[in-house]
Amino acid sequence: MLFDRPEAGRRTLLLQIELRKEANPDAQELAELACSAQLVVASVVTVKRDAPHPRWFVGSGKVEELAQTLALQNADIVLVNHDLSPAQQRNLEQALDCRLITRTELILTIFADRARSHEGQLQVELAQLKHAQTRLVRGWTHLDRQKGGIGMRGAGEKQIELDQRMLSERIKATQGKIAEVSKRRQQNRRGRNRRGTPTITLVGYTNAGKSTLFNSLTDAHVLAQDMLFATLDPTMRKVQVPGTGEVVLADTVGFVSLLPHTLVEAFKATLEEVIHSDLLLHVVDVSDPLWRERKEQVQQVLDEIGAGELRQLVVLNKADLLSPEAQRSLAGFGCLISAQLHEGLDGLVKQMGDVLGVVAPHRVILPAADGRNRAWLYQSGAVLAEKLREDGSVQLTVQADQQLLGQIRQRSGLFLDN
Repeated sequence: MLFDRPEAGRRTLLLQIELRKEANPDAQELAELACSAQLVVASVVTVKRDAPHPRWFVGSGKVEELAQTLALQNADIVLVNHDLSPAQQRNLEQALDCRLITRTELILTIFADRARSHEGQLQVELAQLKHAQTRLVRGWTHLDRQKGGIGMRGAGEKQIELDQRMLSERIKATQGKIAEVSKRRQQNRRGRNRRGTPTITLVGYTNAGKSTLFNSLTDAHVLAQDMLFATLDPTMRKVQVPGTGEVVLADTVGFVSLLPHTLVEAFKATLEEVIHSDLLLHVVDVSDPLWRERKEQVQQVLDEIGAGELRQLVVLNKADLLSPEAQRSLAGFGCLISAQLHEGLDGLVKQMGDVLGVVAPHRVILPAADGRNRAWLYQSGAVLAEKLREDGSVQLTVQADQQLLGQIRQRSGLFLDN
């Protein structure tokens, strides 16, 4: 268990601590995270330090300034962009008499609120339990040891040891449940592999427009809002790619800079779809002035989960928010689109087919009465044009990868005219 903590409301003070020798989370991202949690940002206080203060993380003078700002702004939460030790967090809460929430705790709160599927809820629970394990501190002096004796617990256990054991047991049980879900996911993936169905996964910085693009390509209705982590649970839909046929498109949770390691580990089951993808669509919000940095941060997470070497297609989204000159300057950086306005999607789908191995168009000749093979070719999404020949046969112009061309050659009644 944790210490009794002050009640929290909605008005928050953002404490942006910048350590000179470390990578620091972006202040704007912290504000967006607060808004995603329906918190009202009353004020921002920036602190620059060479190293954390051992007692409060910040200095005593800054603690006094924070107390004055809290009273002036009538705020009752301090949101800090760094993780604090349990003792530092407790000391700062006691000194300020208000709830202090770290960046990791805020992300966990948002995840807990957004998780809808059974798997997502399990993953959130695991991340929360692992985080709570690091928060156990010696706050139970009145219960320093449980009673010993006959019928009691051995020679006596400290309360913190009881808490640690209970947390360890719950973590183990939750990990077992996630393993079962992961096993079912692997079975589904093997089934897709047997059918030769490629998987394309959307990845990118949170709020880059992945869910909007997913909805535009699949006619799905996944929640797409202008907030961080609007989508948490992975969603999959089938979509037709000319020349490749049916593929599975997967939408995943967005990444953030300096993603806490506990979250990366806890969400490995969700991110397995990324690791086993045939193609990644790396969605980038090019209207963000920091889009290059965001792109690099996503790549770092992909490297961390073992997906850095997968084939990748960079999708430059929200191009409608740029001037024509700015759009022209991005030529060569990726596929320029506007998922909101459905602009550039045809070119994106064509590039998806090209990356998956679609080759130059071929002509397929089949008898006019062969409706079965004709329907199969149309279902594969490979047919570009159809022409009726003088002898009554049908000529189809198809664009296909080597696998589909091999299937065409093997099917009875089809003649492939190179």
